[in-house]
Amino acid sequence: MALDVDGTITDQKRRLCPGALEAIRRVEDQGLPVIIVTGNILCSTKTISILLGTTGGLVAENGGVIEYNGTISVLGNLEKCEKAFQQLKEIYNVKKVEYSSARVSEIALERNLPVDKVKEALKNWDVEIYDTQFALHITDPSVNKGLSLVKVAEKMKIKPADIMAIGDSENDLEFLEKAGWKVAVANSDPELKINADYVTKKPYGDGVKEAVGRFLL
Repeated sequence: MALDVDGTITDQKRRLCPGALEAIRRVEDQGLPVIIVTGNILCSTKTISILLGTTGGLVAENGGVIEYNGTISVLGNLEKCEKAFQQLKEIYNVKKVEYSSARVSEIALERNLPVDKVKEALKNWDVEIYDTQFALHITDPSVNKGLSLVKVAEKMKIKPADIMAIGDSENDLEFLEKAGWKVAVANSDPELKINADYVTKKPYGDGVKEAVGRFLL
């Protein structure tokens, strides 16, 4: 199973949902590794994995960084994203999110500007813009959660077709596309729901618990 974090196993305030924790531990107890796929920085992603008890690989910074079995690979081009950010900063009063100095492959901004304005301002730059509802991300278009999930699956010697992926935001679209079974929780972005094999009746972590109970356990 591959899981997004913010808005998927957490609620709108980024608080971990007890139902998601219960579901993750039940899946791991069945011998099925859980992969964390998130926009968070790697150290945060690793901490989340330890606290949840997951044993699969990690995809951080929206695919810009992956880790498995102690080996870390940085895939995204931070310099490209930083140059785009400096251009945006000349036009709008934008600010990076907290702990941005720890990011090594992308730029994450506070959501004080509509995403459409960011996309318009950077339309001629070789970057991808995502709105996760928690931050705006300027990323290297050569990487995404889906491509990085495939790389992690290869390291784990499993097939992407054997993975159930669960997400909520537009930046989860690529990683759901690579998975064999695609689940969107009830609070998901409309486009994600359209492309999902199953949309849960319940939102956030309760939706994760619902999907796990229906398809994995």
